[in-house]
Amino acid sequence: MEPSALRKAGSEQEEGFVGPPRRVADLGMVSNLRRSNSSLFKGWRPQCPFGNDKQESLSSWIPENIKKKECVYFVESSKLSDAGKVVCQCGYTREQHLEEATKPDTFQGTQWDPKKHVQEMPTDAFGDIVFTGLSQEVKKYVRVSQDTPSSTIYHLMTQHWGLDVPNLLISVTGGAKNFNMKPRLKSIFRRGLVKVAQTTGAWIITGGSHAGVMKQVGEAVRDFSLSSSYKEGEVITIGVATWGTVHRREGLIHPTGSFPAEYILDEDGQGNLTCLDSNHSHFILVDDGTHGQYGVEIPLRTRLEKFISEQTKERGGVAIKIPIVCVVLEGGPGTLQTIYNATTNGTPCVVVEGSGRVADVIAQVANLPVSDITVSLIQQKLSVFFQEMFETFTESRIVEWTKKIQDIVRRRQLLTVFREGKDGQQDVDVAILQALLKASRSQDHFGHENWDHQLKLAVAWNRVDIARSEIFTDEWQWKPSDLHPMMTAALISNKPEFVKLFLENGVQLKEFVTWDTLLYLYENLEPSCLFHSKLQKVLAEEPERLACTPAAPRLQMHHVAQVLRELLGDFTQPLYPWPQHSDRPRLLLPVPHIKLNVQGVSLRSLYKRSSGHVTFTMDPVRDLLIWAIVQNRRELAGIIWAQSQDCIAGALACSKILKELSKEEEDTDSSEEMLALAEECEHRAIGVFTECYRKDEERAQKLLVRVSEAWGKTTCLQLALEAKDMKFVSHGGVQAFLTKVWWGQLCVDNGLWRVTLCMLAFPLLLTGLISFREKRLQGVSSPVARARAFFTAPVVVFHLNILSYFAFLCLFAYVLMVDFQPTPSWCECAIYLWLFSLVCEETRQFFYDPDEYGLMKKAALYFSDFWNKLDVGAILLFVAGLTCSYTFQQVQEHTDQIWKFQRHDLIEEYHSRPAAPPPFILLSHLQLFIKRVILKTPAKRHKQLKNKLEKNEEAALLSWEIYLKENYLQNQQFQQKQRPEQKIEDISNKVDAMVDLLDLDPLKRSGSMEQRLASLEEQVAQTARALHWIVKTLRAGGFGSEVDVPTLASQKAVEEPDTELGGGKKMEEPGDSYHVNARQLLYPNCPITRFPVPNEKVPWETEFLIYDPPFYTAERKDAAVMDPVGDTLEPLSTIQYNMVDGLRDRRSFHGPYAVQAGLPLNPMGRTGLRGRGSLSCFGPNHTLYSMVTRWRRNEDGAICRKSIKKMLEVLVVKLPLSEHWALPGGSREPGETLPQKLKRILRQEHWLAFENLLPRGTEVYKGYMDDPRNTDNAWIETVAISIHFQDQNDVELNRLNSNLHACDSGASIRWQVVDRRIPLYANHKTLLQKVAAEFGAHY
Repeated sequence: MEPSALRKAGSEQEEGFVGPPRRVADLGMVSNLRRSNSSLFKGWRPQCPFGNDKQESLSSWIPENIKKKECVYFVESSKLSDAGKVVCQCGYTREQHLEEATKPDTFQGTQWDPKKHVQEMPTDAFGDIVFTGLSQEVKKYVRVSQDTPSSTIYHLMTQHWGLDVPNLLISVTGGAKNFNMKPRLKSIFRRGLVKVAQTTGAWIITGGSHAGVMKQVGEAVRDFSLSSSYKEGEVITIGVATWGTVHRREGLIHPTGSFPAEYILDEDGQGNLTCLDSNHSHFILVDDGTHGQYGVEIPLRTRLEKFISEQTKERGGVAIKIPIVCVVLEGGPGTLQTIYNATTNGTPCVVVEGSGRVADVIAQVANLPVSDITVSLIQQKLSVFFQEMFETFTESRIVEWTKKIQDIVRRRQLLTVFREGKDGQQDVDVAILQALLKASRSQDHFGHENWDHQLKLAVAWNRVDIARSEIFTDEWQWKPSDLHPMMTAALISNKPEFVKLFLENGVQLKEFVTWDTLLYLYENLEPSCLFHSKLQKVLAEEPERLACTPAAPRLQMHHVAQVLRELLGDFTQPLYPWPQHSDRPRLLLPVPHIKLNVQGVSLRSLYKRSSGHVTFTMDPVRDLLIWAIVQNRRELAGIIWAQSQDCIAGALACSKILKELSKEEEDTDSSEEMLALAEECEHRAIGVFTECYRKDEERAQKLLVRVSEAWGKTTCLQLALEAKDMKFVSHGGVQAFLTKVWWGQLCVDNGLWRVTLCMLAFPLLLTGLISFREKRLQGVSSPVARARAFFTAPVVVFHLNILSYFAFLCLFAYVLMVDFQPTPSWCECAIYLWLFSLVCEETRQFFYDPDEYGLMKKAALYFSDFWNKLDVGAILLFVAGLTCSYTFQQVQEHTDQIWKFQRHDLIEEYHSRPAAPPPFILLSHLQLFIKRVILKTPAKRHKQLKNKLEKNEEAALLSWEIYLKENYLQNQQFQQKQRPEQKIEDISNKVDAMVDLLDLDPLKRSGSMEQRLASLEEQVAQTARALHWIVKTLRAGGFGSEVDVPTLASQKAVEEPDTELGGGKKMEEPGDSYHVNARQLLYPNCPITRFPVPNEKVPWETEFLIYDPPFYTAERKDAAVMDPVGDTLEPLSTIQYNMVDGLRDRRSFHGPYAVQAGLPLNPMGRTGLRGRGSLSCFGPNHTLYSMVTRWRRNEDGAICRKSIKKMLEVLVVKLPLSEHWALPGGSREPGETLPQKLKRILRQEHWLAFENLLPRGTEVYKGYMDDPRNTDNAWIETVAISIHFQDQNDVELNRLNSNLHACDSGASIRWQVVDRRIPLYANHKTLLQKVAAEFGAHY
């Protein structure tokens, strides 16, 4: 079916929205109705006794809130059913009626009236539906009364059917019967429609039947579901159909709901009815109590779409009103009405050219000037595209079509024609989104607000391609701060492509991430992520939570720091300190709630900071990276990490966090994703470190042990060890550093035999046998320093301890086997002393805590050491031997990495161990006792493993690291492009592009050339006009002579290029300057429809034999000051036209006007309506508008400028129930100077002063106003006066500001910047543009 909107003004409210639905019990005479018209349907099936809670809830809620329609009075119709049976006026047979409805005395003597004799009852058809033989996929359906409030249906869809609120509403309309489309166009349409729905999270609404455009949509969804993966999600396709036209609907009926109902798609037996389409996901079946009547669903569908488009969806801190777009394929008269109503209500339409009939008629004339769209042209187009039914088109119908098409084309900003291969359009999805953005641009917003709306739509749809091509262009220069709110939304909604786009367009993370932003991001963590639950647990366990004041936000950054320290480890310092009561950080602003209304409500941004607002942390990029990592957002983390400065430490810290989270994650898939991302972070650290190590080994090794203040005062090496990043630790550069530490101050190329020889005969140190790294130790002049450097080297300490252990074992064996006596000998005493020294060393290691870990943490670290566990491991050696047989192969593969990883522990132990071996180590212990206990000297960690650099040196080192990180990222991108798979994909894309280009016919390929020729023609025309003006001016000034005057083409020839060339848009001709608003088909605030008047039929002089406009005069409360109604001539005979009639001036600014049959004729021509409408009097109704302006100034008092031109401010007013701002003024009562509306915004004592201001103003315009209230016999003429205050200290200006006062509650008054996007009524904007031109100001 072809949906069309209700023929009502857009401002009317939906009937029955507030009150409860009507009940059958409202009619006492039918209170005993028991049967349903479905009682004779035999399609009921036994229901499954095992219903779940959700089904039970649905079975109780739907009958209480949703009704159906039943005919309660049988009146025999002259028509018979398809089976030849007698039917009622409603279309149902006698057997299908209620028992009471067939009694002859029920409604004696009354005619059948659907308003009285069709009543609401609880619906009996709802639940799940399965299409037998086609698919076992379960759909949803419900039978609803045509009077069901839209809010109830929307609640059913979102709350009970579980549909997510859409980001976009796509209403597809067109032919209800099957039609043919070119295979390529059909493929493009199907692919594009589903793509836009799937990528933006849209709902598609159609007529729901298995025919025409609805079938095309269903097949598009079917093809997508067959080719897509589970993760891509379902495309929501809602069919709104008429219940009385659904074939085999008896199988859907069950009073308590069907779970599921089995539906048979029987096209062969449907007759004049229609089957439901099996590829739609949800069905709303609209019932008016009749059978076989099509179009019943149209009013409800229109109301439902309007209601949904007024709802707000909030996600990621941004709330948008759901945009709606109408997509048109083929179609007949109903489709034309749908397009007309859509454009009238501001809904953008996308017409697919090549689909046939109405769509092709509109597409053919869409680029023509409105003045060229004539009745004869439309008649010719109809004869081409409606060949079968052209004979049925009457003259009046063709005129009506012409008028509607003119109005549709006139709103070009709402009309988009999709032409296959034209204007760079290749996909319908792009055309649909471009249409919405084009419509958004046409709305009256101020500069940035308009572009801001478009960007928010693109973010909501998650279409970064549209944002790049349509929004981030040269037309508007974005300030980075303007992008901050949408950056927040993109982060929360996990849209990494938009984050990347914003970074490319100037957003600096260091400026973006503030205390407010960070808190808001953590408050909006994904509820399903593990970090969120851990954070909630910390908040629940906080002892001071009850003492918090209500104004203070519950979440603080020290809560986040507590969870992060659990993940990173106790070896790090808290990333966010606990706030002191005296300087507890407070939010400078309330918790942000970014509200967006794409229809015009302004955005309350979080980022309007005070001048004293400073960034909260030392490293905002780090904070954002952590936020992304704890939610396991891979792409987002990669983008943010690329912006970080301490990138190696950051990658290793992320690896540690992810590995710890994966241990607690219950979901296996999430745990595996975390581990994969942790490995990716480790690879990034390895990649950057490799670049650094290749460039400069020494500086790269500094990065390993540099103390990172941003990451809890730890080092890269320590992070890698704690995260067990074996690949990083086994990197050649890390191992080279560990080797360097192992050899201490000795050169690493010293042979081990030399070291052993010098250990046994240390005087050889003076011979130069051992080489040192430092030059001061190379000579033999400092033997003490050389000996100290030699014996403190970890490699020497290790081998001395080995020799000591061998000596201990030998002595121990000697005592046991040879010298074991009842009384200890000196050898045995030496063993005891030796053992005591070993115990002392182990005790020293246990309590050695330079990093202040604490006793418990130190104990854990001690027992985690391989060598410390060696003794305990000996006991478990046998058990370990059994398990080795199973893990040998795995260990074999990673043995090198494991050894290199464990090597660090050995080096660290002997790096911190005293040089003397047992038992001489007791001397070292004695020295340590004196230093620590007696002298109170704190322990210090050696700089070789943890080095805190000076600020300047650290800054230079980090800058160098960032530079090499960029090299690494560039190399990664290059390698990605060089991969065979990527090359194949690139080649495939190029081939596809070439095929698409070759598939286009020559005319379509020349589209770009046509545009260029049209542009050239326009430039030539402008040049010719300029030359005409120059020649005329020179001749008028006496320059030159008549001789040798250059011959130029006539003005008419220049301005009217050959239309057969196609692509160019002609200048709008004067023929379209006839009043437009005065010919709108729907008269404001009433159900009256004008007689359609195309442009060519506007002048009274033009013959229009079929012109028969309706007569309308509104009834008004102030009838005493109004002219008579005018439906009879006698009361009008006293009116004197074209003169001052008492206190009322009936003269026109355009001179005398004609009077016909006692009624004046509109001097601008026909309007399609007789009478005076809602105006006060016949003939001209005079109004006055004042444009009070001043210069816009900055804080210093200087006049603001834009594009060199000065900027004006104008006084505007907004009255209750009005969507637009207006200039102060309006209709003047007879004998009064100031309009009533102007008096309502001024204090009474200032009325006289304002009257005195009018004479000092300048008359900008005086004449006819094209107003929707105008008729053939009554129209508005206005005087527009400009009152400008040049000086900001003007006494009258200050007096005016002090006397502005809105008498009506809800009215608003303000000074507004003059701009072409100012949201004023169109007529008022035209007047304001004249004022701006007069002052040479910006507009």
